[in-house]
This record gives sequence, C-alpha cells and structure tokens, in this order.
Amino acid sequence: MNKAPNKKRSLVFFLVPHFTLLPFAGAIETLRIANRMLGYQAYEWRLASTDGQKVHSSSGIAMEVNSSLADERRYLSGENRPSMVIVCSGVYVEEFHNKSVNAWLREAYNRGAAVGSLCTGAHVLAQAGLLNGKRCAIHWENLPGFAEAFPQAEVYADLYEVDSNLYTCAGGTASLDMMLNLIGQDFGEGLVNRVCEQHLTDRVRSPTDRQRLPLRARLGVQNSKVLSIIELMESNLAEPLTLVEIAEDADLSRRQIERLFRQEMGRSPARYYLEIRLDRARHLLVQSSMPVVEVAVACGFVSASHFSKCYREVYNRSPQQERADRKLSMAAMRSGAAA
Repeated sequence: MNKAPNKKRSLVFFLVPHFTLLPFAGAIETLRIANRMLGYQAYEWRLASTDGQKVHSSSGIAMEVNSSLADERRYLSGENRPSMVIVCSGVYVEEFHNKSVNAWLREAYNRGAAVGSLCTGAHVLAQAGLLNGKRCAIHWENLPGFAEAFPQAEVYADLYEVDSNLYTCAGGTASLDMMLNLIGQDFGEGLVNRVCEQHLTDRVRSPTDRQRLPLRARLGVQNSKVLSIIELMESNLAEPLTLVEIAEDADLSRRQIERLFRQEMGRSPARYYLEIRLDRARHLLVQSSMPVVEVAVACGFVSASHFSKCYREVYNRSPQQERADRKLSMAAMRSGAAA
C-alpha cells in the first residue's frame, strides 16, 4: 500500500554544459517508471539552463530545456516553485562559475526545496556554499580535486549521500540508487521493488557501496599482503610513507615487500608508490585548476621541479603540457557544441 497516494514532487533538472547523459537519463527514467507503476504523475519535472537555450552533453547530444535561470528565480516565489532542484554536470565542471546560479540554489534550499546533484554536480553545490560541513558524494575521478578545492565539505567515495535535504550522487548508475531512495521515502519499499523489476535491477545498492571495483578485481592481484600495502599507499599520498614504515605496518621485512611487489606488480614498491601518486596528480591537473606547485605538494613531492621530472618520465609530457592539452580539449568541445 502506498504511504501517500496523492503525494507529488516537482523537480527541476539544471543542466550544466558537458553534463553526463547516463546519470541524467537514469534519474529521469527511474521517476518515469515510478509514475507508471503508480498510475499518476507523482513526479513532474522540467529542464533548465542558464539562458533557456539547449545544452550539449559530454557526448555532444544537445538537450532542449523548458526554462531559464531567470524563469526559475521567479518561480521560487510562485506556484511553479519546485520541491527539488538537481544540478546535472560532468566533465570540466570546474570551469563553470555562475554567481546567479549559486544564489538561486541557496534561495531554493532556504525556501525548503531539496537540492541535489548528479555526477560532478556537487562541485556546483559546494561553490554555492551548501556543502560546508555536509556529507556529499562525487565521482571518484573528481574526488581528489574536489577535496582540495572544498576542504569544508565532507566528501566520500560513496554512491550517494543524503544530508539535511541535500542529495548528491557520484554519477553513472548511482543516480538510479539515489532516485530509488527518494521513491522509497515517498512511497515505500513496495514501489521501489516494482521499479527495480522494470529496470531489470536485481537489488538496491547501499549509499556506501563502492564506486570502483575492489582492488583485487581492478589490479588482478590475489596476494592479500600486497593489496593491504597498496591500500595503505593510496591512503597516504600527500605525505608518503617510507618503506620502513610500510614494512612495520605490514609486519614484513623490506626485502619481503620488495620481492612480493616484483612478483605481483612487476616493479618495486617505490616505483608503484610513485606511479599512484602521479596518477593522483594527473587527475588534479585535468580535473581542477590548482596551480602545478600545489598539485605537487598535494601528491607528496618536495618540489615542483622534482614533480615535473617524475611526471615527464612516466607520461612523456610535463604537467604544464598536460594542462595545456586539457584546455585544447575544452576548446574543441566548445567549438563542436557551437557548430
């Protein structure tokens, strides 16, 4: 039995340029199926953009919208006021800066609307100051840069988070789980199960389920000692541990660790540790606007010159070239969208 047969929600999906289609479509379709199962439009939605014009997704597909930011700001004081606003974004979200959007999100939240995000949209919510002291989720690839840019937000590599009427999800198929959570709040587990059956989804994932594959599956490594050492390394990138400290934690000798890494990873533990620190640095260079010297410090390098030397050895380009290539990619995407 439904908890509230006549309950309705009105949602606004705000599209940021280069938003990701998968989480957006997953959220919309989950609500559509819920409406079908209920037999009435319990969930109504409209799409909005800053100027009311269509928005290109990261795949190049353009989405028509129903309203502009100016429209939505007027609606907040009228009968069209939404009960929930969801920011949809994707790649290059760090380049999106709009004070009017920030003000609108704050006003919507202060007027009692739930505010949420899909994929990298937590970045926009954090810019608006809504995530200070709040738990939130963002795509694992963007998490390092987000954590550096917004230290006051409590960001986790979870599928989604709900904190004080703020809903954030990591993107991908996690938007299904977050919408199912919303439907469960409104109408109970019975409807959630029926929507899952239509989705061909065999279970509702927990908010704290992993975003990424477990290390064992991701790396193809079975040795539990090596896996625990890698987890320790990944947890200590800004201030790298010495091999002596790692050996003490793993209750192994330095020689044993060296031998295990040669066997399982094909390189020394020091080399592997360097590679995962550089991988983190690459994400920060591509997904944030942090100065190169700050990226170096955040990844445990004592100087920008040492960082650049190591980066070039692994990626055959300097950190500056990496960032320049990112800007060229962005320019190409913009020109493609304009065409």
